[in-house]
Amino acid sequence: MRLKAIVCQVLTREIEEVLSRSPHSIDLEILTMGLHDLGASMRPHLQERIDAADGQGYDAILLGYALCGRGTEGLRAGKTKLVLPRAHDCIGLLMGSRFKYQAYFDTHPGVYYRSPGWIEFQTPGQSLEPAWASTHSPLGERRTREELIAQYGEENGIFLFEQFQAYRRHYSGLTYISTPVVSDQASCIEARAEAEKQGWAFDEMQGSLTLLERLVNGDWDAGDFLVVPPGATVRGTLGESIVDAV
Repeated sequence: MRLKAIVCQVLTREIEEVLSRSPHSIDLEILTMGLHDLGASMRPHLQERIDAADGQGYDAILLGYALCGRGTEGLRAGKTKLVLPRAHDCIGLLMGSRFKYQAYFDTHPGVYYRSPGWIEFQTPGQSLEPAWASTHSPLGERRTREELIAQYGEENGIFLFEQFQAYRRHYSGLTYISTPVVSDQASCIEARAEAEKQGWAFDEMQGSLTLLERLVNGDWDAGDFLVVPPGATVRGTLGESIVDAV
């Protein structure tokens, strides 16, 4: 098959790893991880890239995204079907299963997450959070004090920064998701140092490339992937499937 993959920058190293073994011809496009800060507003940016790839002779357009704070809800397939994993966010993608993510989340509330991509491509202050956290922080608690002052003025900027820092103090741990990429060991060391600096408990867990491998290999089992037919739209669900097509 000839495929187009539109992937979040946070997954760059992992997607490069699985693409090297894919039997298909795949054109890769990486989009900045800064789209995460837009929440649901990242949809038009993704739709623009989908539309640009539509009608270019691809058998499918693959999305290296999950529901992502409903940022992919409303995306529409044109003439070419879309394929995306059934996961709440990239934490589930990196863990290899939405069920593994849910089980870990249930027993480890109040943690930040890091991964090789989030260490390598982050801007100062950024972190990988559960999807629910980003919906509770629409202005982006990952932004620096200086950025907030520049946008909102000194008084308002300082106030917002202090509020976001108070929000951050609700966290008690940092979990590093290890993946089999070159930058993994150095990234883990940096994540551990950050946890120590914050006075947080540190945990390292082994991630999995399973979902990403199956995405680029065309193994789109309905239990783990949503295939959006031409003309249909992605919709978030409250059930176990996370996303469906309408």
